[in-house]
Formats: sequence, structure tokens, C-alpha cells
Amino acid sequence: MADVIRMRERKFCGLGIDQLKALSVKELASYLPARSRRSLLRHPEVIERFLKSAEDKVSRKKKIRTHLRDLVIVPRMVGMNIQIYNGKSFEQMPIEIEMIGHRLGEFALTRQKVNHSAAGIGATRGSKAAKK
Repeated sequence: MADVIRMRERKFCGLGIDQLKALSVKELASYLPARSRRSLLRHPEVIERFLKSAEDKVSRKKKIRTHLRDLVIVPRMVGMNIQIYNGKSFEQMPIEIEMIGHRLGEFALTRQKVNHSAAGIGATRGSKAAKK
């Protein structure tokens, strides 16, 4: 008998993606943390405007690019590939169900870790002594 490997369905707060997409903005807000909930309830028109333009770009087969780093991720965005501006360039982000309730800017880091090379000649006391 062949064993069938089944992928576990990904859920957010016990709800599948189809159930989440059916929720209204107010119903979805009850599942989110306070900061995301307040942002969602105060400015639902920003998210609606973004989703309308994103769906329009998808239908025209264009890339979805945005500078809106403070936009809360909602279930209708799941599956989209969004390019988020990090201050220098656009970073490609595939939106997944685990990202719901977070902000776009959390996934496009604005700062990189600095990797300094070795000190140059004359940069330290020891290298000055070697010159003599």
C-alpha cells in the first residue's frame, strides 16, 4: 500500500484562506492585533484602493510595485507577488497566509548589516609601528 503524503492546510486563526477571503474588513479586524486592527478600521479605503490597482495590474500582466510600507496585509493579497520599496530598490515579496495582519514594510528591510573589511595602513596603532 502506497503512503500518501498530505500537505497540512495552512490556516490563520483557525480559518482557511477561502473563509478569510469571504470575511468583511470589520470581521477580519476582530482576528488581528490592536495596532493592525485600528489601522484597518480607520483607513479601509487605502487598502481597497491598493487592491483595486493591484488587481488591475495583475490583469494587465504588470508588476505590482508600492511605496506603501505601512499597509496591513489582508487575505485578498495572499498569492500576489508585490515589490516593496526599501529606500533604495524594490524587493520582491510573495505574500503568504502567515503574513496576514503584518505590514508590508516588515518584510522589506531598509538597513543592511555592515561588513567592514580589515583595517588599512595607518588605521591602528599597530600598523603605524610597522611603517618605521
